[in-house]
Amino acid sequence: MTSKSQLQAPADMLVDINRALTRALAPCHIELRDETRRHSRHREAAGRFHLALRVVSPRFEGLNQITRHRLVNSILADLLAGPLHALRLITLTPDEAQVREQN
Repeated sequence: MTSKSQLQAPADMLVDINRALTRALAPCHIELRDETRRHSRHREAAGRFHLALRVVSPRFEGLNQITRHRLVNSILADLLAGPLHALRLITLTPDEAQVREQN
């Protein structure tokens, strides 16, 4: 039996997220981290998962952050309605990612 403090996102869910984002966004980079353990005391999230996602895609060109986040959320809507409780997003264009790496 897994306690709340040992809960982590299933590997197949992470693969599904990666696949869906790759298909929809043709990203240059995807970094997906499971942060569920950091939120294990959130009662409303019991049995659900917290993830952090950094995605770099040319599809974000010309879109503001809210629109980018809405796009990612729409791609992952089924997961957000189910086992995924929270998704922390960093969405960047390739140029923005390059600037961040230089700083």
